[in-house]
Amino acid sequence: MPSYDPNNVFAKILRGELPAYKVYEDERAFAFLDIMPRAPGHTLVIPKSPARTFLDIAPDDLSHLIKVTQTIAKAAVAVFAADGLTIQQFNESAGGQVVFHLHVHIIPRKTGVPMKPPASVKEESAVLADQALRLMAALKGV
Repeated sequence: MPSYDPNNVFAKILRGELPAYKVYEDERAFAFLDIMPRAPGHTLVIPKSPARTFLDIAPDDLSHLIKVTQTIAKAAVAVFAADGLTIQQFNESAGGQVVFHLHVHIIPRKTGVPMKPPASVKEESAVLADQALRLMAALKGV
């Protein structure tokens, strides 16, 4: 398996070298909106540890990542009045991974509304900023 590349786009976001619409952050995890969302509220949750895939992360960090994912997913359902969720996690190119830093997709879903194709439409900055504020407000005190 290839090794972790510390210059991947998510590592750069963690270091503050690239901007992101932050939704949540603690000492071990960071969550931000996908700039090409498949549905409103599409959020990515990443560990702060340098893990390339699900197989590389320490079990305690993985456990924390999943807990944060669940917390954000619950908030996303409320904020976006979702009827359901799609939770996705891909590993290596053969598994569909595009950015090689472990990440989990949280995609709020509405009945009868298909997801946009992956990486197809860049969302407007104002829309993403508003969605991030709404999610952060829902997560306050959690």
